[in-house]
Amino acid sequence: MAKVRQKRGLASETQAESVKFFSPIPFRLDLWRMIFFYNIFRLVYQSAVSLAAIRNPKAKKWVEGRRNWQQELRQNRQPQPGDKAVWMHCASLGEFEQGRPILEEIKTQYPNAKILLTFFSPSGYEIRKNYMGADYVMYLPMDSAANAKDFIEMAQPKLAIFVKYEFWHYYLNELKNRKIETILVSGIFRSSQPFFQWWGGFNRNMLQCFSHLFVQNADSKKLLDGIGLGDKTTVAGDTRFDRVITAAAQWKPVEIVDAFCGTEPVMVAGSTWAEDETTIAGWMKNNEQYKLIIAPHEIKAENINRLKELFANAVTFSELTTHHSPLTTHRVLIIDNIGYLSRLYKYATVCYVGGGFNKSGHHNILEAAVYGKPVITGPNFEKFKESVDLKKLGASFTVTNAAELTDVMQQMNSSSAGSIAENYVKENAGATSTILNWFQEKRLFTNA
Repeated sequence: MAKVRQKRGLASETQAESVKFFSPIPFRLDLWRMIFFYNIFRLVYQSAVSLAAIRNPKAKKWVEGRRNWQQELRQNRQPQPGDKAVWMHCASLGEFEQGRPILEEIKTQYPNAKILLTFFSPSGYEIRKNYMGADYVMYLPMDSAANAKDFIEMAQPKLAIFVKYEFWHYYLNELKNRKIETILVSGIFRSSQPFFQWWGGFNRNMLQCFSHLFVQNADSKKLLDGIGLGDKTTVAGDTRFDRVITAAAQWKPVEIVDAFCGTEPVMVAGSTWAEDETTIAGWMKNNEQYKLIIAPHEIKAENINRLKELFANAVTFSELTTHHSPLTTHRVLIIDNIGYLSRLYKYATVCYVGGGFNKSGHHNILEAAVYGKPVITGPNFEKFKESVDLKKLGASFTVTNAAELTDVMQQMNSSSAGSIAENYVKENAGATSTILNWFQEKRLFTNA
């Protein structure tokens, strides 16, 4: 038994017992059974989205964006002999920001590389469909044997990059069968995930399709070591650190925001949801010192109107740009358009990053920390390594209500906490270089 475990690359008997492997025949039966259920899930999911598309604008974009994809890809991706094509797939906008430093570095080092960028979610595609760093941007067709075969045949990538997660059975197996280098970047794993359960053979099979897995932390590598993937796993860190550093270096002022802030202390609240906004409004009622800039997650008219009722003396960014409302009478500026948030954090004395009352957790706090700003979020922060780290270091704070926010604002040393945050971002940069070095070692973009 010990020899069997050793052949499978498990580090110890304890690790071997933590994930129950089976003999080949039962494993194949288990795999085919899971593929059967996976196919049912795909059909149910696609049917549900198609039904929702009748009334839901986001679902409608999901469906319509995938129509005629073969024809459009054939027109926009016409491989030539010697092409060095890179396909990057991102679930949504956040994952794109993680993958973006890699794409831009590839373009810098290998200008002739062709970039194909795909998204699963409309919230990513609709915002980045005109991204100039890619040769073509599209929705990823729904995972199926036929779609995977057609897509990869037409795209002919030299390299496939999946960002953080999004594990698609048919695409990954097609890439493996065609011997196309396939990597995961900024991956992060938890012991509760199916990969590490006794019944997770189907999920482990997808991980086996990757040529290499670049993970964010040592805990993720330890988990992958335990299922025999340690020899093709590297702890590279999170590419988001590189992305926010690059964005901060390219910062440009926003004149209206400059005038609004003046010399007073400012809280910038970004990507906020209703619970965040209620918490901040409760604090603002007794606050006479700080001004507030709030950039909500949802900028539909009804939500902006709700915020104007919630916050007294508020003005929207659009009102300032179109009607030139006087700034002196307003203590709250509501950002009712997109594209400004990462620039706004630089104006802050303190940043509040929204989403922390949702199960999925808060939005990207590194966009604020890179400017040397302390960060406040709602209570759900444990899924994010950087949030856990910054909280331990005293640069990030969590609140559950307005009273707690008031206490944090009164007790915080914003200058000290901000310095800690900025140093943390700088110390954790470099994941992009690690990944590009792997490309060079593999000679992926050379003819040698």
